[in-house]
Amino acid sequence: MTNVIEFTNVKKIFPSQNDGGNFVAVDDLTFNVAKGEIVAVLGKTGCGKSTMFNLLSGLIAPTSGTVRTSGHDPFTDFEYFRGRIGIVFQNDRLMPWRTALDNVLLGLEILDRPRQESVDIAKRWLARLGLSAHENDYPHALSGGMRQRVSLARAFAVEPEILLCDEPFSALDEMTARDLRQEFVRITRQNHNTALFITHSINEALEIGDRIVVFHRPAKIALEARLTRDTSEQEKAVLRDKIIEVLAGEKRMA
Repeated sequence: MTNVIEFTNVKKIFPSQNDGGNFVAVDDLTFNVAKGEIVAVLGKTGCGKSTMFNLLSGLIAPTSGTVRTSGHDPFTDFEYFRGRIGIVFQNDRLMPWRTALDNVLLGLEILDRPRQESVDIAKRWLARLGLSAHENDYPHALSGGMRQRVSLARAFAVEPEILLCDEPFSALDEMTARDLRQEFVRITRQNHNTALFITHSINEALEIGDRIVVFHRPAKIALEARLTRDTSEQEKAVLRDKIIEVLAGEKRMA
């Protein structure tokens, strides 16, 4: 199976502002994500998940090691990834002066897609996410769940090869978050996207991931587990306990 995301012996060091030393955020991280796979990355606050996310999205370069996405370096080949990566953040990051439709159009406008084609695509995605009746509503008139649906529509509309999600449902109530998780997985599988999904929630990771990767600080893999549609609730319960044990073990080692 083709790997779309590849981290090889990646280390990221930041200079410390307090004592003049260095802070190691990622340490010898090696893992791959295959084409069409949904990988949930789980770990405590400060374990390096966001740094890994920023390395992957091309915002920072590794201190050593290599990061490759579709065979390209996301930092040095940043322009290559226009339209190939869709990002969904914890905050919906909608522009308050633009309607739901215009917010979804934003990525398509950046890619210089023809206007009418872009409008048709944006409307189709809003409809697919249950927002046809809210195309002309501004963000202030939408609930948190609806705003995040617009954010998802914006990410999917550019037809990305890869989706990067940084705790996109953590600010929502559990019922809304559950519905959006199911919607996200369904659409991602239908579109054959590759997705990396950062979360603090063990239950969310179990619901979303084909594979779960648990990080210890500095970002390194402490546990990896693969799930299938045939994985039973009992097996998930055993894995949940194992994840809790691994995360609790990090505290004891600190």
